[in-house]
Amino acid sequence: MTTLHWADSRLEVHRLVVGPYDNNVFVIRCRETGEAVLIDAANEHEKLLELCTALNVRRVLETHGHWDHIQAVPAMREAGLSVAVTAADAPMLKDVGYDVFIDDAEVIEVGRLRLQAIHNPGHTPGSISFLIEGSPLLFSGDTLFPGGPGGAKFEGGDFNTIIDSIDNKLFTLPPSTIVLPGHGLDTTIGNERPHLQEWVDRGW
Repeated sequence: MTTLHWADSRLEVHRLVVGPYDNNVFVIRCRETGEAVLIDAANEHEKLLELCTALNVRRVLETHGHWDHIQAVPAMREAGLSVAVTAADAPMLKDVGYDVFIDDAEVIEVGRLRLQAIHNPGHTPGSISFLIEGSPLLFSGDTLFPGGPGGAKFEGGDFNTIIDSIDNKLFTLPPSTIVLPGHGLDTTIGNERPHLQEWVDRGW
């Protein structure tokens, strides 16, 4: 099973698609130290734990608390991994558990890599994206997809808020920034930014 999705001299990104909603699970690994984190322990925990063992993953970062992104959390914690989520979305993990909070603008170190946490409310109150400093990669969770924002009709979601999050926090990034979303294919900021007004006009 080949999982390598993107790489340069400093880092590797591995990707698995799991569960009934085809969730993207990413592992970000520092090539220099071998340290790694997993983004969104969504489902199919056996596969995820196998990947975690192979890639030396010790921590899980949750982009948000929706059910389809947290199914594998109990198995991860049982295996000794630490699970992080924003305080605003932590109540959604009350049945599966979590260990630490992620704050807006926090820098999370993974070996020599630095992940910048960007709070993007709108899909959920605590949705968060991760930008790898010094690389073109943005992990957007369910905030930004090819073709528009994530759904804002769920409890705690708000369309105007997600548009504001995308416009003011993500569309300020360089056009070449590669967006790796929680479902579906990669895109770039440059591909999506010109369509913002269309999304506002259509209302979703």
